[in-house]
Amino acid sequence: MRSEKTKKFLEVNGLSSRYYSSNGPVYAVDNVDFSLNENESIGIAGESACGKSTLGLSIIRMLSGGKTFGKITFQGESILDVPESEFDEYFRWKKISMIFQGAMSSLDPVFTINEQFIEILNQHDFDGDLIQTIHDAIISVGLNLHVLKKYPHELSGGMKQRAIIAMALLLKPKFVIADEPTTALDVLIQAQIMNLLKNLKKKGMSFMLITHDLAVLSEIADKIGIMYGGQMVEFGSSEEIYHNPKHPYTQGLLESIPTLKGNSPRYIKGNPPSLFDVPTQCQFIERCPLVMDKCSQLPPKFKTATGYTRCWLYDDTS
Repeated sequence: MRSEKTKKFLEVNGLSSRYYSSNGPVYAVDNVDFSLNENESIGIAGESACGKSTLGLSIIRMLSGGKTFGKITFQGESILDVPESEFDEYFRWKKISMIFQGAMSSLDPVFTINEQFIEILNQHDFDGDLIQTIHDAIISVGLNLHVLKKYPHELSGGMKQRAIIAMALLLKPKFVIADEPTTALDVLIQAQIMNLLKNLKKKGMSFMLITHDLAVLSEIADKIGIMYGGQMVEFGSSEEIYHNPKHPYTQGLLESIPTLKGNSPRYIKGNPPSLFDVPTQCQFIERCPLVMDKCSQLPPKFKTATGYTRCWLYDDTS
């Protein structure tokens, strides 16, 4: 039995998630591993439809129309084994919450912001000071209390996003999954939202920040997972991912970020693989500039300085 001192805050082992359609199963998340210590945050990056959002939904157990396999241990407890009613009562929103994509469509247009906050607390049988709890949440995201009387259509995009974040913080969770929290916002509002998340992190909150923008992750993530074709093809510390990336896909993503030096960013040719196919070879084989014969086999996870990578280039057994 591990001591409390060495116990991980969050451990994900062999996590796989499937959707089922008339065309067969969709391998949305495939055998993902990563871990976080207390007060650490992770960034999840990759192209659209690579499994980022499904990974977040799998952890909070809100995967509609799908099934999750593997193991997730949160603060020492295996949360996939917890009955749904117990998970909903003790974990979801209270210990783990989620900021969903699309603030513009996440609020009910026929109720005021205050009414929607009250509904959340009532649904969780909250027995504390309801008004003070709502006020604390609103103030924590830098909003004026006057927004509580407003309807969603009376708020700007940035204010809606802050209201959504405040809702995720209502029950003071320790881990928040933020799915594209800056999407569809202008650059100034994006910067404000990122500063808000950084301030919350300083107060002891851990995040999973899901995005396609690696530049955004550099501001908040201690560790980074790169998703491709449903797999986490590279995982490690932010420093290693940014300064010594291993996987050719990670290298391509970083080289595609525009810089102020005037050089033309590289783009990755080709298209992502179909998630309907069972992976039997490297998922990146059709687009990789360094492809070799061994890539026709599915690569395992090769250990790196701070994590792992799924790339045959780092097979030291041959």
